[in-house]
Amino acid sequence: MKLRINVLITLLLLVTTNLVVGQNRMLKLEDVQSRNYYPTNIYDAKFIDNTDNFTFTKDGKSLWFGTAKEEPKEILKIEDIKENTPKSFFGIKYINENEFYYTSTNNDLCVYNLKTKLTSVAANLDKEASHVEVFYKKPRIAFKKDDNLFVHINFENRQITKDGTKDIVYGEAVHRNEFGIDKGLFWSNEGEKLAFYRMDQSMVTSYPLVNTETRIAEHNPVKYPMAGMKSHEVLVGVYDVASQDVVYLKTRKDESLEEREMYLTNISFSPDAKTIYIVKLNRLQNHMVVESYNSTNGEKTGVLFEEKSNKYVEPQVPMLFIPNSPNQFLWLSQRDGYNHIYLYEASGKLIKQLTSGDWMVKSIEGFTQKADEVFVYATKDSPIENNFYGINIKTGKITRYSPDHGTHNVAFNAKGTMFIDTYSNYNEVAGRTQVIDKKGKIIKVLNNSEDPLKDIDAPTIEISTLKSKDGVDLYYRMIKPKDFDPNKKYPVIVYVYGGPHAQLVTDNYLGGANNFFMFLAQQGYIVWTLDNRGSANRGYEFESSIWHNCGSIEVSDQMEGVNYLKTLPYIDGERIGVDGWSYGGFMSISLKLRNPGVFKVATAGGPVVHWQWYEAMYGERYMGTPENNPEGYKNSTVLSYIDNLEGKLLLIEGYQDATVLPQHSIEFLRKSVKKGKQVDFFLYPDHEHNVRGKDRIHLYEKIYLYHKENL
Repeated sequence: MKLRINVLITLLLLVTTNLVVGQNRMLKLEDVQSRNYYPTNIYDAKFIDNTDNFTFTKDGKSLWFGTAKEEPKEILKIEDIKENTPKSFFGIKYINENEFYYTSTNNDLCVYNLKTKLTSVAANLDKEASHVEVFYKKPRIAFKKDDNLFVHINFENRQITKDGTKDIVYGEAVHRNEFGIDKGLFWSNEGEKLAFYRMDQSMVTSYPLVNTETRIAEHNPVKYPMAGMKSHEVLVGVYDVASQDVVYLKTRKDESLEEREMYLTNISFSPDAKTIYIVKLNRLQNHMVVESYNSTNGEKTGVLFEEKSNKYVEPQVPMLFIPNSPNQFLWLSQRDGYNHIYLYEASGKLIKQLTSGDWMVKSIEGFTQKADEVFVYATKDSPIENNFYGINIKTGKITRYSPDHGTHNVAFNAKGTMFIDTYSNYNEVAGRTQVIDKKGKIIKVLNNSEDPLKDIDAPTIEISTLKSKDGVDLYYRMIKPKDFDPNKKYPVIVYVYGGPHAQLVTDNYLGGANNFFMFLAQQGYIVWTLDNRGSANRGYEFESSIWHNCGSIEVSDQMEGVNYLKTLPYIDGERIGVDGWSYGGFMSISLKLRNPGVFKVATAGGPVVHWQWYEAMYGERYMGTPENNPEGYKNSTVLSYIDNLEGKLLLIEGYQDATVLPQHSIEFLRKSVKKGKQVDFFLYPDHEHNVRGKDRIHLYEKIYLYHKENL
């Protein structure tokens, strides 16, 4: 009898537990960033040297090995390596079939041998090193320390520069990371030479950011060249490992201001390192010149070609020499309206345009071993997908190697005959990694993630298009609650970015959304996003349509979306809110103020309030200068529309923001006070241009509650 009672109690507990679990089918705010609610994945999958064998890691703490015939198995854990213990297995670099480089917990560059299971130190990296650039073939390491440049060769540190300061900056990205610049050190193909940036920013205005954590707040200034104001001046140096000499390329015709402020980007060496190539772009950013220089004496040796535009030219990628063909290189350009590949001789003579059409080559990823085919990501089949293609360099034939629709990330073997394809799409595949051959045959599935939201009341996602006033297709994403009822009226939160170099609606998991949007939909909102003209991956005309008049055509396109929403019987047209950050913050305020009465609530984080306070490189590309485009600056600033402010508006600012300076929000508040307008404001004292880490949940709650209480 006692046993039966215990069984009944157990069954009752199980039923009760299941009922509780069944009822708890809602995301909580603290769940939004939890890995439990995102697809499982494997990382850093790569083929080993010239083999078809591959490795990957699931968490950086263990290494998995697989072949075309064998199932993957765990072969190595961090704790197995007692001496020279790795920081992680992320980013390992194979030397040959048995050895790979990794970074140890002591910051040394080390080698692990899979066969002997032994480690060795290949290079000692200074503990205070920053901006590290490793040349793995030798190996050699370039780095910064105490504002100056060093190279580490044969376990010795050599100092390259001696006059580095906070004003004379060596070896870092310049021009505020525009024009595809993400670093300041560049090794030649065989590591015999090192190119580096030297940036003189002594003449650039210092912006007074303040650290308030100390009892007496501390001045923490940053150099910030605002639109129309003095910019920094850049040179490119070249260090010769053998002679230990440094020369500076003679990139200036004279010492005029125009020449000193030229943007120098897309640095690359010729295969023999005798020549170095640089793209020079004028400050107006409408004239680009590709030039060659002697890397030994710095003398200019030629002009390969030029590109001009009545709007702007935006070089993003250095020339890429074809392996085993030192006299031919590939060049990416939007000169025909879409980003495409051009084949050139080293002299600058155009051989042919390799790709064409109303689609974009997004990036060049590498070549087959024979160098007869180049691999790229492109939008050939859809502007919201990221597919992987091979292009025959001789014939121009294009072959798609990513078999399913969606957003793909592909690793390929040396021969270019096998691929590790990791992808997702918004309506079928949460996350999948598979080994495939050139014909698309699936050889092995390495990971197949279940939908992590399958056990909750997950909202539904729709992706489609609507027409702009001019008949241009605009992609949108609509997220509806799981229990959506077309007979009910739903409030809407519009999430917007709207600026260049960004695309929010994509064919990947959740359609490019995140779990915060899913949380909002579960709370009863329809969450809407539209990629207006001005956003990325739709061609030059689409993206450059904002030129000299930011906030005009973007707002018009966004309002086409809002007007469409209002035609739907289940939309509560009186309860529409809008949220955005950075350019999206600018758009959020612009939408509210330029369309009074439409948006009941707006939240704007890190907003650009007036383009005259934004940086020269980005700002002048799209807006010109306040001097040569005064009407554009006047029309685009949200300060011009404060009289229209009604309803609720919340500004959110990171007090350490060195990208969109706090001055933007402060001046908006100042003007609002003078106009007698009420604005809400929240400051994150320790955060820069976005709120990251655990504090991001606080940000999400702030945005959610503001709409909940006011929408």
